[in-house]
Amino acid sequence: MRDSSSHRRTSHTRTTRRAAAVALVGVSALIAAAVQSGAATAAPEKAPSAAGKVIPGAESVKLTPAQRAELIRAADASKAATAKDLGLGAKEKLVVRDVLKDGDGTVHTRYERTYDGLPVLGGDLVVESTKADATASVVKATRAAVTPATTTAKLPAAKAKTQALAAAKAEDAKSPDVNRAPRKVIWAASGTPTLAYETVVGGFQHDGTPQELHVITDAATGEKLYEWEAIETGTGNTVYSGTVDLTSTQSGSTFNLTDGARGNHKTYNLNRGTSGTGTLFSGPDDIWGNGSASNLESAAADAHYGAALTWDYYKNVHGRSGIRGDGVGAYSRVHYGNNYVNAFWSDSCFCMTYGDGSGNANPLTSIDVAAHEMTHGLTSNTAGLNYSGESGGLNEATSDIFGSTVEFYAANSSDVGDYLIGEEININGDGTPLRYMDKPSRDGASKDSWYSGLGSIDVHYSSGPANHFFYLLSEGSGTKTINGVSYDSPTADGLPVTGIGRDKAEKIWFRALTTKFTSTTNYAAARTGTLAATGELYGTTSAEYKAVQDAWAGVAVGARSDGGGGGGGTSFENTADVAIPDNGAAVTSSVTVSGRTGNAPSNLQVAVDITHTYIGDLQVQLVAPDGTAYTLKGYNTGGSADNINTTYTVNASSEVANGAWQLRVQDNAARDTGRINGWKLTFP
Repeated sequence: MRDSSSHRRTSHTRTTRRAAAVALVGVSALIAAAVQSGAATAAPEKAPSAAGKVIPGAESVKLTPAQRAELIRAADASKAATAKDLGLGAKEKLVVRDVLKDGDGTVHTRYERTYDGLPVLGGDLVVESTKADATASVVKATRAAVTPATTTAKLPAAKAKTQALAAAKAEDAKSPDVNRAPRKVIWAASGTPTLAYETVVGGFQHDGTPQELHVITDAATGEKLYEWEAIETGTGNTVYSGTVDLTSTQSGSTFNLTDGARGNHKTYNLNRGTSGTGTLFSGPDDIWGNGSASNLESAAADAHYGAALTWDYYKNVHGRSGIRGDGVGAYSRVHYGNNYVNAFWSDSCFCMTYGDGSGNANPLTSIDVAAHEMTHGLTSNTAGLNYSGESGGLNEATSDIFGSTVEFYAANSSDVGDYLIGEEININGDGTPLRYMDKPSRDGASKDSWYSGLGSIDVHYSSGPANHFFYLLSEGSGTKTINGVSYDSPTADGLPVTGIGRDKAEKIWFRALTTKFTSTTNYAAARTGTLAATGELYGTTSAEYKAVQDAWAGVAVGARSDGGGGGGGTSFENTADVAIPDNGAAVTSSVTVSGRTGNAPSNLQVAVDITHTYIGDLQVQLVAPDGTAYTLKGYNTGGSADNINTTYTVNASSEVANGAWQLRVQDNAARDTGRINGWKLTFP
């Protein structure tokens, strides 16, 4: 522990020095609903940049809150014309959500959508317009036309309420009660847009976390279409990060934890309560805590410090003033509940909340946890990645990624930057981290690489491939030591990846998050979005662009930059179109492999190009010459995404290489159609 004697008191007219042992924490989760989409637009071809520098004018500029507000006003004034340009129907309206502007005048405007006055959930989109105000590209959460059969509900709202309460009880909720009555919406996040009810159930989750369970009910049939929890949570214990600088406010002879330099972020004491704001931390001096968890101010200092670091990181590195970009600070609540081993972000209060851990002895307040929680808020106010399926994994990974980069940014000698999540918590009781970005599977549950069933597992574990991608892009594969920590990062295809450095990687992920991702982005679309972001920043023929391709291939998402499994290799391809009958029999496309010796490899690359709306209906298999089938994408996975254009890695080492291989595709449900455009086998 740090002795409070080293803490200094300074004038309220400048940044004040506050004593704090920053409690090291665990990570939290995130919000929202499900479904995935691959509707990202590729970047236009640009000349490669010299020496890896960002192309002039490509980065978003730092907007003041007033400048951002003016851009939003302009977008709002022209939203009707924009809707017309996009070909939206007469009943569809746009609602401006966020605006970013690049140095070259390009503007990225994020919209929500309504239909006949009803919110369209999963209808969000991002419009990129040129300096001349011409639309350059559009990224949509759904490409389905928003034309529901009706806006008149057959089902009474009371039925939706009953179903929502039953869903909460099925999750062992405590004291569930409807805190937002059923409202009519158009549900567009998973297939054909449909009239539905959205009901929000309050109360508490089974572990004492506040509950905001959203349940979507078909307004005609009463079928539950989806549900998601809108409170983001995490787990951990506490260690200390030393004496740090904090900013407070003085009123008369009293000091309080209000950060006037960062949107008036405030830190409150819930004093074991579970609702409300609590009491703003205040006192007669400008010294906060003594490094001991038994002193309630210590955890407050930790949370205040972490929030300040995260604010500064987003402002100084990415040019964003606050979570919403409007210069307004969120607030923090510490000492939530009794023995509450968690921390969470909530949109409803626009705040971070921290428990004190087991025995109320280990506050969950630390640099990476604060950054992780605040990033959930950032994601909610930008891409809005639904907190379920693959989009939920990407959401959770985004918080891990920026939790790590903020820790590097902090340069705190007591908690050095690393690619280990929750490394200080000792949550496992043996000194091991909560998660590993270099090889996620080391935690025993996270996944190193993408596979067809990834969207069906917990979002904390489906985040693994994106965390792994970010590490590979930053540092590359293989063994290395960074800040005294040893890493050994493998790849899905067994081929090396050369990193481009964390500074570039974080700019690419941030730009993709804020200008390319939507609520339904899945892993395939994340690859498309990061490549588009990289092309804009560094050029599509740059080393950075190739590195993004290779890093994604390293986690089994897409092909290498050389077009195959990497390192050359031999490919066999069939480019003939094959129609996929709607809800019909399986169809096949064949390639004949010859000239190989022995068996196929353990990292056989299967590149698939399929056009099909709502890919959740499809089952896609690779069939070996002896008839053995390897499922690449299972039925009822992939959600509402359109099209499959990705590369799968198959361990086919038990199969003879030469012979007729088939791609077998079957549509298992009605209403959506498509075709096989082609596919390719690559032997690295």
